[in-house]
Amino acid sequence: MRRLGLRLVMVLTGLALLGVYLLVAAAGYQLLAVLWDQRPNMSQLVVYFVVITLVSGYLSYRLGTAGLLRELDTRELTRREVPNLHALVDRLGNEFDVGDISIHVGRLDAPNALGVGTARSGVIVLDYGLFELLSAEEVEAVIAHELAHLENRDGLLQTLGYTVVRTVGGLLFLGLLPVGLLVGGIARSLSWLRGRPPRPLGVHLARVQIAVLQVVVLLLFGLTLVLRAHSRRREYAADDRAVKATGKPLALARALLKIERAATSGWGVLSPLYIHGDEKGLLHRLLATHPPLDERLERLAEKADRQPGSLTRR
Repeated sequence: MRRLGLRLVMVLTGLALLGVYLLVAAAGYQLLAVLWDQRPNMSQLVVYFVVITLVSGYLSYRLGTAGLLRELDTRELTRREVPNLHALVDRLGNEFDVGDISIHVGRLDAPNALGVGTARSGVIVLDYGLFELLSAEEVEAVIAHELAHLENRDGLLQTLGYTVVRTVGGLLFLGLLPVGLLVGGIARSLSWLRGRPPRPLGVHLARVQIAVLQVVVLLLFGLTLVLRAHSRRREYAADDRAVKATGKPLALARALLKIERAATSGWGVLSPLYIHGDEKGLLHRLLATHPPLDERLERLAEKADRQPGSLTRR
């Protein structure tokens, strides 16, 4: 009798919880229906979303640029310090649609260069080691590559893209969380009906949040792949633009090869910005921000072959 009574209590508890969850779901549905009836038209929603995304993405990029320069502990090189380098940047700047470009030096993760900021007020950060590693022609090619990124606003576009991903992810999480809570609540009720007390409520809520987050991550994975593919295409475009401005594809190829060989495998501040597709594995190649080095070198060698007077021209 005691076991039967306990079983009856569990069944009643399960039915009561099921009723509560269904009532809450019904009330939530009615609230959503009212909000949906009072919604602005779809074009207004799209405009609001685009404006908010663009503003937040732009602010994130500008504030992130200043923060990155502080974190790298860079300092600006004045014209008095390096007049020849400034003259080089000025000459290259005439080949690009950019404004005044500042030159900074800092300690990057590896001998490398980085273009940050906007096309009108960009900053090129050079690692100290580049001046020892590269020849004058190779430094010119690397700077031209970064000027191409600034001209095309690649950094800003990537930041806006990731802002869209984060915003969509947040909206999806908020939209799916009530569904997850309802499904989880029904599962808890059914556990009582089956005579199996469920896990504590705190554990249940944590599991629901993790499950919803996993769904959101899966849905956003495709958007991330698109952004990474766009990043790789922009690297090719920056290579092409640098070659057009300097006429020295082999100088850029030599610079890329030297930088790659000098790079370490350690993780640093800029590591997420330089994920190459040279490692084996389809997933790594899909998530890479940069194309495989061999492919970039091959494209640059082909450009050199097509130049007038090339000894290797076929």
